[in-house]
Amino acid sequence: MRRLSDSMLIFSYKTAKELSLEPDFISLLEKEIKRRRLAVQEYKTS
Repeated sequence: MRRLSDSMLIFSYKTAKELSLEPDFISLLEKEIKRRRLAVQEYKTS
């Protein structure tokens, strides 16, 4: 996980959420985002 850049981590997280991937995988990404103290802005399209 540490080899993944911050921007790629955020992109992967957003994509995983959009595709409704496994909750365990999304949780793993969330934990790494929190560990790095990154902010994820959710943009809703309507």
